Amino acid sequence: MTGRWLPDTQIEIIRERPDRGGIRFAVFDFDGTISLIREGWQQIMIPMMVETLVSLRTGETEEALRTAVTDFVDRLTGQQTIYQMIQLAEEVRKRGGTPLAPLAYKRIYHDCLLARIADRLKGLKGGTIPPADLVVTGSFDLLENLRNRGVTLFLASGTDEAYVKDEAGALGVSKYFNGGIYGALDQHEKFSKRMLIADLFRRHGLRGHEMAVFGDGYVEIENAREADGLAVGVASDEARRCGVDAWKRGRLIQAGADLIVPDHREQGPVVAYLFGET
Repeated sequence: MTGRWLPDTQIEIIRERPDRGGIRFAVFDFDGTISLIREGWQQIMIPMMVETLVSLRTGETEEALRTAVTDFVDRLTGQQTIYQMIQLAEEVRKRGGTPLAPLAYKRIYHDCLLARIADRLKGLKGGTIPPADLVVTGSFDLLENLRNRGVTLFLASGTDEAYVKDEAGALGVSKYFNGGIYGALDQHEKFSKRMLIADLFRRHGLRGHEMAVFGDGYVEIENAREADGLAVGVASDEARRCGVDAWKRGRLIQAGADLIVPDHREQGPVVAYLFGET
């Protein structure tokens, strides 16, 4: 599916929204939408899960297991990490094994991931890595623009809340999220992006065009579409830091994105469009 592009930009309009304008609230995903601290997390999670399944000695090839794991990891990306671990436990059980508790799998994954990103966090906190090196390009300008227009901003992530707050602080973006910073909880049923978006609509009596949701994952875009909010799909190529990730773009369109952007370097036209000014 192909939309139209705003003139002289890389902003792709997938679904025309004649009701756009008057945004009061914006909800942002974190990893891949604002932050690049965890870039490459799939390279930690997928091998860890494949190793777990290989150890069951079912006779399946490592390639077949990698395909199966990649499928459910991709499908659940954007939800809280625990849901991927719940699925891993189910895959172990289906193969006759006795799984660990999903929280135990999540802690193993987090230990491995935190080892990978330790130098990034140390550099940010110590001042040797500029925050601009580990955010999606244009993020600061976008957040500043929306705040200057009086939009209340929320950060909502599938990553554990304590980590999200720490990493947002290291990047220097916490100050923009005057609505709050939310993330996964050990009692995972107490938080989801869907719950946050629905609660905002209910408490503030919002109409669809008064809420914008920015994200690079299927889940938050689907949640925005369900609420009839304005959904901005961020098809960021996290490794190259430029251009559109074709796989993300396809998934975001499938989820119901109204716009597709590669990053936030053209945030001015995006915000003007969402406010009905173009």
